[in-house]
Amino acid sequence: MSIDIDTARRVAHLARIAVREEDLPALAGELSGILTFMEQLNEVDVTGVEPMTSVTPMRLKRRADVVTDGNIQAQILANAPDAREGFFAVPKVVE
Repeated sequence: MSIDIDTARRVAHLARIAVREEDLPALAGELSGILTFMEQLNEVDVTGVEPMTSVTPMRLKRRADVVTDGNIQAQILANAPDAREGFFAVPKVVE
């Protein structure tokens, strides 16, 4: 598939990319090359191949879902530079 200059101009506009008029032929060539490569990938037979997220089979380490100590509000607020009425107090940033 070949991309013409008008299509390259439209793609640049849709992507909000400023492209000079003299650079449009090069952009059209690059986009055409990308589409040609995508067409080549569509020709590859992938029947029987499972989708993967990584080339190595690994799982993320998970922590146990256990109930932990609660009600430690006073200990948490002890490190706060300014705490009022059981909450962190922060300076006003919006007028």
